[in-house]
This record gives sequence, C-alpha cells and structure tokens, in this order.
Amino acid sequence: MKKFQLRKEPRIPVTQEGYQKLLDDRAKFLAARPEAVKNLAESRAMGDLSENGYYKASRQQLTFLDSRIRRVERLIRLAKIMESTHIKISDGTHEYEYEIVGGFESDPVKHTISQQSPLGRAVAGKKAGDVVEVHTPSGIKKYTILSLS
Repeated sequence: MKKFQLRKEPRIPVTQEGYQKLLDDRAKFLAARPEAVKNLAESRAMGDLSENGYYKASRQQLTFLDSRIRRVERLIRLAKIMESTHIKISDGTHEYEYEIVGGFESDPVKHTISQQSPLGRAVAGKKAGDVVEVHTPSGIKKYTILSLS
C-alpha cells in the first residue's frame, strides 16, 4: 500500500506593498461576491435557464470572482515578505534603474523586475562595482552594478 506524501508548496516572495495589494484585492473580491450571488439567484428565478443570458452572465461573474478569491488566498497563504531592492546598472552606454520585487509583482514597464528574472538572479548577492553577465534571448549582456539599496 502506497502512502501519499503531501508536497510542500514553495513560498512566494512578495514585497510588503505587494502583500497589502493582495489583501486589498481579496477584500474587494469578497465584497463583490454577495451581489454576484444575489444576481445569480434573481436570474434563476426568471425561469428557463437555457436561454437566459442574464443567468449565464451572472454565473460567469460568480465563477470569475470565486477563481480570483481562490488565487489571491493561495498567494496570501504562501507569501513570504521580502525587502525590495533598488538597483542601478550600466551596460557601458546606458544606465538602467530597477526595483527587484516578487515574481507576480514585476512589470518591466514600471521598472520592476522579479528576483527570479535573469537580471534579478544575476545581481543576487552582488555589490556595487561588480560586473554581472545576463543571458538574454539576444545573447549574453554584461552590466556593471552602479548601486544597490
């Protein structure tokens, strides 16, 4: 007889700001759920469900909210608060500034990158003045770390 071992889920690094956003999102989704349940009940009372667009839309909205609640609660449960790191790097011709954050918080447009990104992994444990190599789709790029904070 085989015994099943529960696989421990890995912790998810997230900044304090990202964690607060998760809490806010959960509160927003939980607050919207009673209205979605009420709409579904009202649409059911209208009769024939097979051609009831209001019922289908209400059901879809409730399903969406429930999936978002489950996702956010999982992220909250597995969250590991980390400090964000601000880095300034140079490739010799241009300087770049980024904030290293948790994976789901990253947004390169806002100059936030994940600690699991190639650049995030390359600068881990390094200090100002170090040169790092980053493997990118266009090849290996070298950056000098100008500052870390």
